[in-house]
Amino acid sequence: MTGDEDSRMCKDISEDACHQQPGNVWRHLLASLGTKLADELASARLVLPWLLGLIGAPVWMVGLLVPIREAGALLPQLVVAGFIRPLPRRKWVWVAGSVLQALMAFSLVIITLLSRGDGDSGLGGSLAGGLGGSLAGGLVLGCLVVLSLGRGVASIATKDVLGKTIAKQRRGRLMGWSGSLAGAMTLLAGGVLMLLGEQPGQQVLATLMAIAALGWSLNAFCAALIKEDRGATSGGANAWDTVRQGFSQLRHDAAFRNFNLARALLLSSALALPYIALLGQQQSGESLGGLGVLVVVSGLAGMVASPIWGKLADTSSRRVMRNAGAGAAVCCALAGSMVWWPGALSDSVWSYAVVYGLLVIAHSGIRLGRKTYVVDLASADNRALYVALSNTLTGVLMLVLGLAIGGLAQWLGSEWLLLILAGVATAAALCAQRLPEVEDD
Repeated sequence: MTGDEDSRMCKDISEDACHQQPGNVWRHLLASLGTKLADELASARLVLPWLLGLIGAPVWMVGLLVPIREAGALLPQLVVAGFIRPLPRRKWVWVAGSVLQALMAFSLVIITLLSRGDGDSGLGGSLAGGLGGSLAGGLVLGCLVVLSLGRGVASIATKDVLGKTIAKQRRGRLMGWSGSLAGAMTLLAGGVLMLLGEQPGQQVLATLMAIAALGWSLNAFCAALIKEDRGATSGGANAWDTVRQGFSQLRHDAAFRNFNLARALLLSSALALPYIALLGQQQSGESLGGLGVLVVVSGLAGMVASPIWGKLADTSSRRVMRNAGAGAAVCCALAGSMVWWPGALSDSVWSYAVVYGLLVIAHSGIRLGRKTYVVDLASADNRALYVALSNTLTGVLMLVLGLAIGGLAQWLGSEWLLLILAGVATAAALCAQRLPEVEDD
C-alpha cells in the first residue's frame, strides 16, 4: 500500500512525491483516524440529537442537524476551490479546516457543561443555573454550522493533497484502510452508546465532544506533517469565475457530467440508511438498544468492506460504483419488503440489522468508488475544481432530495419509500456502467 519497494514506480505524481509516499501514507492514515473518530463521537445522526434532547432544546432543532452537517460541508466547496488555487501548498488549508472543527467541538463541550439545569437533567434553566434549552440548542446549531464549514474546507484540500502525494492505483487502498479505521471507530462508538443507557449524563456527552476535538486536532497535526510539493497556482479566479469555470467543465466534459449524474442517483443509499433503522425500531419495539445494535453492525461492516472495496477501486472505481449501486438496490428492496415477511423475522431488530449492515457495505463501496473515480478522472490542474463542483452539486441535491424524501416517507410510509429508492439505486448502477475507465489513463 505504501509503495515502499525498489521500483518506486508512481503514476500521476512527481518523483519527489513518489519518494515521500511511504511516509505520507501513514500520515494520511493517522489523520483519517483522528477525523473519523471525531465524526463518530460528534455524529449529527446519533450523538448530537441526544445532546439536544438532554438540554431541553425544541424538537424542531433536531430535524436541522443532518441537513446542516452535510450541506454545510458540501455547498461552500466550489467557492473554496477558487480561493485555494493560488496556494502552492494546500495542506495548510486542510490544517485550518481541521483546527476550526476542533475549536467548535471544544465549544460544544462548554455548551454541554453550561447547559446543566437541575441535577443532571439539563432542561431549561437560567444563566445562573445553566443555559436555557432554546438558547443552548441554538448555540449547538451555530457551532454545527461553523464545524460543517470547516469540514468542507478541509475536505476539498484533503483530496487535492491526496492527489499530489499518493499515486494512482494506491489511493483506493489508502481510502479503503481509512474506511476500515472509520468502521472500527463506529464500532467503538456503538459499544459506548450501548453502555450509556437510555439517557446519558451531560458529563459523558461532554467527554465524547472533548475526544472528538482531540481527534480533529490529531488530524490537523498529521496534515501539517505531510510532505507536499509545491503545486500549480496558475488559473486562479474569484468565486464567481470559479463557479462559471466549474459549470463550463460540466458542460464540456461528458465523463465528469455522467459521473455527477451517477453520484446523484447513488445518494439513494445514504437516504435509505436512516429509514431502515427507523423500520427496525418500529417493528421491534426497541429504541436505544436496537439502535446500538445497528451502530455496532455498521462498524463491523465498514471494517470488513472498506479495504476490499479500496483494492477493487484501484483496478476499476467505475465497477465498484456499479456493483455497490446494485447491492444498494437489493438491500433497499429487502428492507422495503421486510414488513410483509413472517412475524418472527419482521419483528426482530436483528433482521433489520443484517440488511442495514449489508447496505452499509454497499454504501461504503459507493463512497469509496466515487471518491477514487473523481480524483483519478481529474488532472493535477483541475482536481480541486472537479471535487469542489461535484460536492457542491451533491450538497444542493441533498437539501432538495432530503425534503422530498421526507415528504414521501410521510405520505407513503418508509416501506414504499425504500422500494422507490431501490429503483433509483438500480438506475444509478446502470449509469455507472456507462462511465469510462480512468485508472489506466
